[in-house]
Amino acid sequence: MARFPDSQVVWDPSVLDYRFSQSHPMDPVRLRLTMELARMLGVIDGAEVVAPRGFDVADLARAHTDDYQAAVRVAGSGRSRIDLTGFGLGNDDNPVFLHMHEAAASIVGSTLSGAKAIADGTATRAVNIAGGMHHAMRSHASGFCVYNDIAIAISWLLDHGYDRIAYIDVDAHHGDGVQAAFWNDARVLTVSVHEDPQHLWPNTGYPSELGGPEARGTAVNVPVPAFSPDALWLRAFHAVVPSVVREFAPQLIVSQCGCDSHAADPLTDLSLSVDGQRAAILAMRDLADEVCDGRWLAVGGGGYQLVSVVPRTWTHLLAAVVGVDVDPATPIPAAWKDLVAQIPAERLGGEPGPLPETMGESGDVGFTPWEPVSHDPAERGIDAATDRFIARARTDVFPLHGLDPEDPRD
Repeated sequence: MARFPDSQVVWDPSVLDYRFSQSHPMDPVRLRLTMELARMLGVIDGAEVVAPRGFDVADLARAHTDDYQAAVRVAGSGRSRIDLTGFGLGNDDNPVFLHMHEAAASIVGSTLSGAKAIADGTATRAVNIAGGMHHAMRSHASGFCVYNDIAIAISWLLDHGYDRIAYIDVDAHHGDGVQAAFWNDARVLTVSVHEDPQHLWPNTGYPSELGGPEARGTAVNVPVPAFSPDALWLRAFHAVVPSVVREFAPQLIVSQCGCDSHAADPLTDLSLSVDGQRAAILAMRDLADEVCDGRWLAVGGGGYQLVSVVPRTWTHLLAAVVGVDVDPATPIPAAWKDLVAQIPAERLGGEPGPLPETMGESGDVGFTPWEPVSHDPAERGIDAATDRFIARARTDVFPLHGLDPEDPRD
């Protein structure tokens, strides 16, 4: 496949400083291993890999209060004498670390740089694998996320020529921070496909969460049952996401591509393969090509199997953005395995164990498209549960977009 002519990979080693602690599950080693795997496979050879543009710290106010920003700065200075609990800092999820503000701001600047490149026509597609901090709230950190780079980038785009933006989140956890930021803003469609919130933090993202009074229907939530494999997850995605995005007719799609939906992820309970995650990435790319002339801003997100999953899935993400097809049967380079062997085991969260041999896992990404089948409410089994989630999401949100929840063509 020919490379996409105007795509951009935003990368700066400063994002590797976003490290909460030696034992924290979100270790930036996953970013280093991704970029090295992509380089060794030739994915980013010849691609435009750029450092982020100059970052205006004032843009943090698009998503965060002054008090919260001040708390992050003071906490990261190592001289904090204030109570940080009200700001979501200093706990197990979000421990304080030196230069926390600078590291978090570097992630924001990278995502914002991709947004600016799309807005000014420098690029049609852009990606920041270090981004995706979708849980950060206006006045507090949450779920490993200090500053919400996604909300800041979307807010900036809304002020620079865009008034219809679709945000698609495929992280195993609900994209609660982005949904909250645009809850009552009809210009932004937030769509999240995530594990059943009854069983996974942050325990939000029910189909009944539809947006505020001025933006009813612009929050779309598609829970899937725990242990959902590729086929059922993809059925749920395709039963809801393309229809609402097409009807919304966005000018640009922003995708949060967390890969903690993998069966081996230590923090979640879904059962996707790398192949299923690749299929989701390609579906979002194709949707951007179909509905908004290819304009696509992609970021990373969750993903805590640091060796066997994140580098492969996000190498597929980089490939999708730059227009290179990496066959899942492609062998993993020996040099990359050697690199993994040089990294202290404590940085790899208990891995590596047997290293992957290929870029895929022979996952079956075929799926049966959803149809309006009536299941007995007492019927057990993951297939019936998936269909009930799909039906609920379609019933709640489709009429608000003029779509027929019973018509599988919608």
